[in-house]
Amino acid sequence: MKVFVTGASGFIGSAVVSALTRAGHQVVGLARSEQSAKKISEAGAAVLLGSLEDLETLKQGANNADGVIHAGFFHDFNQFAKAAAIDKAAIEAMGEVLIGTSKAMVVTAGILGLPLIDGVITEESRLPQGFPRFSETAALALAEKGVHASVIRLAPSVHDKGDKGFVPFIIEQARKNGVSAYPAAGTNRWTAVHRLDAAEAFRLAIEKSATGAVYNVVGDTGIEVKKIAELIGEKLGLPLVSLSEEQIVKHFEWMSGFIAFDSPAIHLKTQEQLGWKPEHLGLLEDMRQNYF
Repeated sequence: MKVFVTGASGFIGSAVVSALTRAGHQVVGLARSEQSAKKISEAGAAVLLGSLEDLETLKQGANNADGVIHAGFFHDFNQFAKAAAIDKAAIEAMGEVLIGTSKAMVVTAGILGLPLIDGVITEESRLPQGFPRFSETAALALAEKGVHASVIRLAPSVHDKGDKGFVPFIIEQARKNGVSAYPAAGTNRWTAVHRLDAAEAFRLAIEKSATGAVYNVVGDTGIEVKKIAELIGEKLGLPLVSLSEEQIVKHFEWMSGFIAFDSPAIHLKTQEQLGWKPEHLGLLEDMRQNYF
């Protein structure tokens, strides 16, 4: 299968490219710079120059492939509304050329903030009205139009060496502020998944080519945020501190809107439908080995 991958040079996308090529698929990766293009080429994939805002280029990539994996995102959380709008437009542009075809499309979304069903996020949990990111709703709208679109919901922490996401930022803020902090009692739970496990889920999803499927791609199904803070405090030799709502904003800055979510999730249906099972080390052990 020839697969067009956005975000192909990124932390997650590069692992997806490797998983696809190992399985014998041809890959065309979207590259917005010469540096990205070089990284994609060295991974054994072809390159299509362009960005997530180049809608005609995205359509070209989707049209010339047998399937699409959308792993790209405009990662500026200080401009989240703009990032979400770019994401939605990109998904809709690529999906438009897939209508009436048998081509698969896999779209990246997130677990964080989804409503709980009987105490956990399941594959049946759906986005609340007005949720800021449109990835999942855009993909499912395409599925209703007959596109073989499915959704990979990633845990908020996709971890491995080279991670530049939430956890490294939490560590950076602890160093900066001299305390390892957590919100309130710190009993709210975060999910996590190793980057290589996530990449395998993308590969399986594009091969299965299901319509309207939603997959919860989580390894650790619910780590208390306080446990993460305790490990950071231990490794950095910093005191552990509980923060009030007002203090959370000052300490966590742009991440203050995310840190207090309670988002435990299960993946039983995902395992059943994809034959996927996480095999790599969990977040806390990965942090111990590679994050300090």
